[in-house]
Amino acid sequence: MELYDSGLWMEDIGAAAKNVPEFGKLAGKTVFISGAAGLIASACVDMLIFYNLSHSEKINICAAGRSEEKLKKRFGVYAGREWFHIFQYDALKEISAFPSSCDYVIHAAGNAYPEKIMKEPVETMLANFNGIGRLMERAETAGMRRLLFVSSSEIYGRKDGTEPYREDEYGYIDHLNPRNSYSLAKKAAETLCAAYASEYGVSFVIARPGHIYGPTASESDNRVSSAFAFRAAGGENLVLKSSGSQLRSYCYAPDAASAILTLLLCGENGRAYNVGNPKSVLSIRQMAEIMARSAGVSLLWEEAGDAEKRGFNPMPNSSLDCALLVKLGWKEAFDAETGLDHTIRIIKSGQAAAAAALQDPIRRSGK
Repeated sequence: MELYDSGLWMEDIGAAAKNVPEFGKLAGKTVFISGAAGLIASACVDMLIFYNLSHSEKINICAAGRSEEKLKKRFGVYAGREWFHIFQYDALKEISAFPSSCDYVIHAAGNAYPEKIMKEPVETMLANFNGIGRLMERAETAGMRRLLFVSSSEIYGRKDGTEPYREDEYGYIDHLNPRNSYSLAKKAAETLCAAYASEYGVSFVIARPGHIYGPTASESDNRVSSAFAFRAAGGENLVLKSSGSQLRSYCYAPDAASAILTLLLCGENGRAYNVGNPKSVLSIRQMAEIMARSAGVSLLWEEAGDAEKRGFNPMPNSSLDCALLVKLGWKEAFDAETGLDHTIRIIKSGQAAAAAALQDPIRRSGK
């Protein structure tokens, strides 16, 4: 099932899109989005598609990713529209194709899966740092007005207490721990953005998302909120591998997309902004309890293995102060109970459609 077959998903995208100030400024402009099939970026693309479906002057959408086949499958019928363009893009390689004219760039490519970070710390670092450098060079020659870099709340590191992080607060990160290849690469890439701005006058803004969840996640995504959503939707009990006391800023993907588009259009040049839902600061256990209730499954506990522990996010508290984002006129459309419930309902609907297709020989043959 394509996400667009879900009326609930499209309703959620529409509800969040209403909270993007000055959305109409993108009409007639070209927006290049790297990592377009990912959890956050694909929700951004869906929001641009939603805008185009209800407006005569279209946004020129350039969806970039490593697999053209995956992008066509993810965006379905819309991948064939005259205002939708697919570009092959790998953050580890030189850019082979880029639009000749480009107004805005949302750079969201890069590995964020804990398991893959541990297996490929070198590639994780290079994709983040080299990826933004190459993209800056190509986008600048294409007349780019602004680049938005999707960073991470992991750049803040560890600190004591439970107070949420402001954008100017930084804790400790062990730079010799390979698990921190992700957070340190994001941090270095932010500095590279600032260096381009200082030396070449590039306009940029940084989004630091908290823990984003939604049906745009891949089933192979082993981040706890994504893995739990697919398991719960499939009727499996959820198993915590820690106390679950770690504090996180959760945010439903449509709200994250509206926040990123708000920053693209209204964020102050050169500034970083936290992206999270101020009403969804929860412990991992609280998040899991909501999912379990929604799906009607049990929440269990089990001791994590050593390999699993090495892949854990090292931050006991990664809650975010999102006051700067809210001051731009943005607001959330969904609370945690609603967003998590909708995630499971949409995934469950997709799983049911996939199972039905396997039972239908005509649909299975593609005729």
